[in-house]
Amino acid sequence: MRKTIVAGNWKMNASKESVNNLIGGLLSGMGGVATEVIVCAPFPYLSQVESLISGSSIMLGAQNLNANPKGAFTGEVSANMIKDFGAQHVIVGHSERRSLYGETSAVVAEKTKAALDADLTPLLCVGESLEERESGNTEAVVEKQINAVINLLGIDAFDGIIIAYEPVWAIGTGLTATPEQAQSVHLFIRNLLAGSNERIAQKTPILYGGSMNAGNAADLMSCSDIDGGLIGGAALKADDFLQICKAG
Repeated sequence: MRKTIVAGNWKMNASKESVNNLIGGLLSGMGGVATEVIVCAPFPYLSQVESLISGSSIMLGAQNLNANPKGAFTGEVSANMIKDFGAQHVIVGHSERRSLYGETSAVVAEKTKAALDADLTPLLCVGESLEERESGNTEAVVEKQINAVINLLGIDAFDGIIIAYEPVWAIGTGLTATPEQAQSVHLFIRNLLAGSNERIAQKTPILYGGSMNAGNAADLMSCSDIDGGLIGGAALKADDFLQICKAG
């Protein structure tokens, strides 16, 4: 039985005050939440969040990392730096990193390796653009993105990876894949993994990451191969995020 996971990606949104308010709201409403809950904070706030969630069931994640363990990489952050602040997870390959900062699938695979080497759990993001979907290339795009990790690390690496399917056309646009559309791609991903290892395919959590919100979370997470969500905007509002967590 796969666990249900809800991860909040705050993106570049935070202040000391807003972090205090958001985490305070989450902690006060966690009673009855059975899902595994992760908050992925911007780098400057990792220490603050680490302190606030200490002793709770909420886990901490970061939003990105550099593939190198250390060195002359001004402005970058390594896996061990992230881990030093109590983070257990890190997002890799988010569509915004791919599209805005030119991260290729090869780079994402290297970052995935760096996370695993530091005993961090990567939230590996995959997904297609609207143009790619309309061209009928969804599965080819997702397969290439996942195969980049398999080719570098082998299928056994997915014992320690969470996959997040995020159709790029449904991120921050208000558009959402229907449960049927999302389930179809999630099943494709699971079958792709099963082609190499059935056990790993059945145990790997696959989250949906395209504008999941309090209104559609229950329908999406009722699908057999959708194991939770990677939440953007709704993760910045404690009540909305908690509703999503409770929907799982």
